[in-house]
Amino acid sequence: MPAPDPARDDTRDNAYVFERRVTFRHGDGSESTGRIDCYKRSAYVLEAKKIRLGVASRVFDDAMQRARGQAEGYARALPAEEGRPPFLIVIDVGRVIELYADFTRSGATYTPFPDPRSHRIRLTDLADEAIRIRLRTLWLDPLALDPTRVSARVTRDIAGHLAKIAKTLEGVGHHPELVAGFLTRCLFSMFAEDVGLLPKQDGKGAFSALLATLQANPQQFVPLLAALWREMDSGGFSVVLRATLPRFNGKLFKQPEVIALDRDQIGLLIEAANADWTQVEPAIFGTLLERALSTSERHALGAHYTPRAYVERLVLPTVVEPLRSDWRNVQAAALLLANEGRLDAARAEVDAFHHRLCQVRVLDPACGSANFLYVTLEHLKRLEGEVLDQLHAFGRAAGGSQQRLEAEGLTVDPHQFLGLELSPRAAAIAELVLWIGYLQWHFRTNGSGLPPQPILKDFRNIECRDAVLAYDAVETVLDERGQPVSRWDGVTTKPHPVTGEPVPDENARLPLQRYLNPRQAEWPQADFIVGNPPFIGAGGMRAALGDGYVEALRKTWQAVPESADLVMFWWHHAAQLVATGKAQRFGLITTNSLKQTFNRRVVQSALDKGISLAFAVPDHPWVDSADGAAVRIAMTVGTAGGGEGQLLSVTDEQEAGGEGLQVTLQEQVGLIHADLRIGANVAAAKALRANSGISSPGFKLHGAGFIVTPSEAARLDADAPIKVYRNGRDLTDRPRGVQLIDLFGLTVEEVRARYPATYQWVVERVKPERDQNARASYRDSWWIFGEPRRDLRPMLVGLPRYIATVETAKHRTLQFLEAEIAPDNMLICIASADALHLGVLSSCVHVVWALARSG
Repeated sequence: MPAPDPARDDTRDNAYVFERRVTFRHGDGSESTGRIDCYKRSAYVLEAKKIRLGVASRVFDDAMQRARGQAEGYARALPAEEGRPPFLIVIDVGRVIELYADFTRSGATYTPFPDPRSHRIRLTDLADEAIRIRLRTLWLDPLALDPTRVSARVTRDIAGHLAKIAKTLEGVGHHPELVAGFLTRCLFSMFAEDVGLLPKQDGKGAFSALLATLQANPQQFVPLLAALWREMDSGGFSVVLRATLPRFNGKLFKQPEVIALDRDQIGLLIEAANADWTQVEPAIFGTLLERALSTSERHALGAHYTPRAYVERLVLPTVVEPLRSDWRNVQAAALLLANEGRLDAARAEVDAFHHRLCQVRVLDPACGSANFLYVTLEHLKRLEGEVLDQLHAFGRAAGGSQQRLEAEGLTVDPHQFLGLELSPRAAAIAELVLWIGYLQWHFRTNGSGLPPQPILKDFRNIECRDAVLAYDAVETVLDERGQPVSRWDGVTTKPHPVTGEPVPDENARLPLQRYLNPRQAEWPQADFIVGNPPFIGAGGMRAALGDGYVEALRKTWQAVPESADLVMFWWHHAAQLVATGKAQRFGLITTNSLKQTFNRRVVQSALDKGISLAFAVPDHPWVDSADGAAVRIAMTVGTAGGGEGQLLSVTDEQEAGGEGLQVTLQEQVGLIHADLRIGANVAAAKALRANSGISSPGFKLHGAGFIVTPSEAARLDADAPIKVYRNGRDLTDRPRGVQLIDLFGLTVEEVRARYPATYQWVVERVKPERDQNARASYRDSWWIFGEPRRDLRPMLVGLPRYIATVETAKHRTLQFLEAEIAPDNMLICIASADALHLGVLSSCVHVVWALARSG
């Protein structure tokens, strides 16, 4: 092993040293220094003690806990640019080494590594080569110990096998839903044999052995596999396997439909069964399985998935840190009682916490395939392990205690993890993921002992329904003749017979629907709410969800502004539940536009009602679970009452050789405002009345046919109202030189009579598109811009010029435009010709203010 370097005065040089100096910054503004016993950058903080007490004593455990807390404090005090190390090492010199890990490197929650039962290494354990390799790897390549790295590779390989089988079966005519159900039962059977829920036959898993015999006799495949799954459902002696099986129950094997396979297809199943199913990583397995089984999403199987570390970055401050904070208080109180000789009282304290932990409810109201719920489940199981170890240290008999608690139903299990999901397939996968994760944890901590039967309990904890809108029924809208009313699908086009340009295809239509008795959807009672609701912007909601749905949603949730994105309906409802005491905390992923004006109105409203932001990351890389696309998101955690929060800003992003990007985070602590900033509350500033009525966006066309080139304009009526046109790119780059037909103020009859050539142009190039618009005012007034800005026009009357700036731009620049220039919707126009006003608006002070105020 390499030896540490000499420590230097400049801590930037101290990447691997003894006595590394750190600075603690206290809430009152003061500072103090501390020294880490041994530090290796990006690897560990090591705290060494000489406790001089019996290792088996409670006082020794208390001293090691205090040393762990000291090491955590050092890790958090390290400069942000160095990042938090993935490991803490706590040593009682000459006797014990304890390992704690946080592979998210947030420094928030270090948990016993590899688990609460084996994180303590005694001196005699060093005779074990595996232990020595673990410690050596911790020094040289600590992130290689992250178990999710290996399991992620295994999981991707398994998903690839399943996708290949699914494609083969669908290719011969089987319905995708039938294929998905069949393969789900197959994969759980493969998992069951690898973890020991199914017996071994000649050293091989019974399910794999059965597949091997059936490959030579494919005509027996359907009856034998159906019989096996019925036997797994009910438990008892299996005629197929000639062995006694535990009772599986649940919903998985209630309808054991089997698809007839040929020899080659059975061979593909055997290949999948040969994988090590104990290594499946549930946090990503659900996403990849959903893609593998979905015809529409299978193309994205090779795309990136959301890394577990990203999910943990939100789960930890939302659920785990509050519970661990409570546990630290309980543990300290219990140790104090135990040291006073009051063991019964100490056990009662820990017992009470364990009972509460087993009753905590966590809800993901857009759970998808349950990656957030699974990660939360695993962290709560880790915490439960620490609690049970503490009970054992206080003298409770450990023999079979975890299994006894499971049998009594007093353990953290899937019934505590609730989900709402619109897709039936994703909801089924979510249940499966939670059970696989739970069973993995059971066998990891209990060895070969079977869990209580039935193995799979039908908790009905994942509900397949809409999370924000409830309704009695959906009906198709009919016209006065009783015919269905439809609209253009918003996608399909055809070439125009005159111009050849793409125009809406009037034959590609979707029926308009009406939602009967729409109302706000209720959520199951939960202590914590966490998840990743769908990303659909306000402008795209009608195309994605339909006019009827959006109108019902807006009518039902009137407190959410119409300009807000879809995700804000989840955010608003979660904040309501926390503000009224029906939940403790919520943590949600939104797009990074959360801090911008339209969406932050929802956030500000919640803050005004007593919510505070306990944690936020304003701009973080993410991977869309549906198609693997890279997106930018914001993370926010809300809690009741006022108080400071932790604001993390991404300062660097680098490829990490795995999924997603490795990010460097800089931490601030303070009151987090609605614009996800700490400091001056710019977002709460009120608009000056003196500035009202002088600013407006430009024209919103809703018809590209209004735009003409100079040569096209020359073919129209000479006196037609055609103006020079500018959009955002024209201002920030070279102007395109196009013009705009502006027929505002004219009736269609006046246009036809006075400007016949212009009328014909608009009829051919604008009307076909506007005829398909769902809004009646746009359809009926097709020759006028969709938003002609009736308020802007009088503002500009009599002015020779006005000030314009691009609505969304990285840099805020302003300039004068001549009064005859028509502005696009993406320009903000200020009705002033005064160069002084332009100078003030362009000043550094105002630009800084404008960027901060706009988000």
